[in-house]
Amino acid sequence: MTNNKTKPLDRIDRVILSTLQADGRISNVELAKKVNLSASPCLDRVKRLESEGYIERYGAFLSASKLNYSMTAFVQVTLNRSTSDTFKIFKKEVVTIKEVVECHLIAGGYDYLLKIRFADMEGYRQVLEKITDLPAIAQTSTYMVTEHIKHDRGVPFD
Repeated sequence: MTNNKTKPLDRIDRVILSTLQADGRISNVELAKKVNLSASPCLDRVKRLESEGYIERYGAFLSASKLNYSMTAFVQVTLNRSTSDTFKIFKKEVVTIKEVVECHLIAGGYDYLLKIRFADMEGYRQVLEKITDLPAIAQTSTYMVTEHIKHDRGVPFD
């Protein structure tokens, strides 16, 4: 839950955020050493950064290929009408498709950009069918990923 009163980030806060983003499993004692604080004030800062919404969640980066989701594609989606009800319905439905790992409302030539993961071409066909069955879909265009060059590793820090 985000707090409305947020304190400006100082150098130590930025190092804490950068370190936790790179290694969310670091112990508080190790983190405190890295930022030259004792453990208690370091933990207080982490809790403040969490409560102010700078830290949204903790997690692990998983191997998609080892979990049988080795293929990735981006799907452009155009809706047949641009009304608030249509957008609400699409948003409500698209989040139920587990293979859609990201969904972005786009300004430009189409309405949404989806990132999907699947095992093989049969899996792609099945997820595309789920997408095209959503209400108000006018058109989709798919771009298959042939090589992952750089993965999202979070917010860039100096």
